[in-house]
Amino acid sequence: MKLERLGDLFEYIRSAERRTLVAVNAVDGHSLEAIAEAVTMGIVSAVVTGNRDEIIKQCAAHQIDDSLFHIIQAGTDEEAARLAVQLVVKTSGCILMKGLISSDKFMRAILNKEAGLLPVGGVLSHVTVVDNPNYHKLLIVSDVAIIPYPTVPQKIAMTHYLKKMALDLGISKPKIALITPTEQVLLSLVSCSDAVEVMKAAENGQFEPAVVFGPIALDVALDKESAQIKNITSEVAGDADCLLFPNIDAGNVFYKMNAKLCHAEQAAVVMGANVPIVLSSRGDSIRTKLNSIALAALLNK
Repeated sequence: MKLERLGDLFEYIRSAERRTLVAVNAVDGHSLEAIAEAVTMGIVSAVVTGNRDEIIKQCAAHQIDDSLFHIIQAGTDEEAARLAVQLVVKTSGCILMKGLISSDKFMRAILNKEAGLLPVGGVLSHVTVVDNPNYHKLLIVSDVAIIPYPTVPQKIAMTHYLKKMALDLGISKPKIALITPTEQVLLSLVSCSDAVEVMKAAENGQFEPAVVFGPIALDVALDKESAQIKNITSEVAGDADCLLFPNIDAGNVFYKMNAKLCHAEQAAVVMGANVPIVLSSRGDSIRTKLNSIALAALLNK
């Protein structure tokens, strides 16, 4: 089944086995509203860690039935993260979600080697699915939140994640664009030289069945007319399914521009750990958080 739009996720997930969502320090109304909606829709069952009194207070303030969650008391952010990670590691079919906790504390708990959540040598990367009404299909992009300036090996891992996400969304032959400012191989630009190295891996068949092309500018990746004007004949040009951004500067701006100016629906997960991770920003809408929970459930189906 190929998902044409993000809204299709919910019907697809309802037919799958319900997963357990474990939310770290979910003491804020936004997170609790999204989690409650996901539970009510039958997508997940939910465990939330954090100050029990504050969770119950927030539920009352937002007209949420606190019996929808199993609450695990935690006195600090760090304890909430530690208890959540411990539960996820020992329970099959779990999803981990960030609540009202700083990203550095959340990531520290995930990266703790003793916790066992990250495989040896694993690379964590943030992968976003963008449903922009101005593009003819879903876009899958990385990385907008975790890796500031990825190395070539990290970009190779990120390309694998983009491919996996696309395949899980039902795209049988994902088209992955290695985004740079230009299609010219300008070795003075790190993005271009890195794209050349990633293409070597592509030419060796590492990303099959995906088609990978780069360096390629964003306009050419997304717009057939731009591709024709520039005489770029790759099947990725003008029809990309996936965008690998050269760094977090470009990726994060793209993410927020889609959300705030294009009113695109989005969903995002962190890939590379032993379970899908929902790393929502405090500025994300309830709908984005709900979409992200559904996407994580799809990856964990």
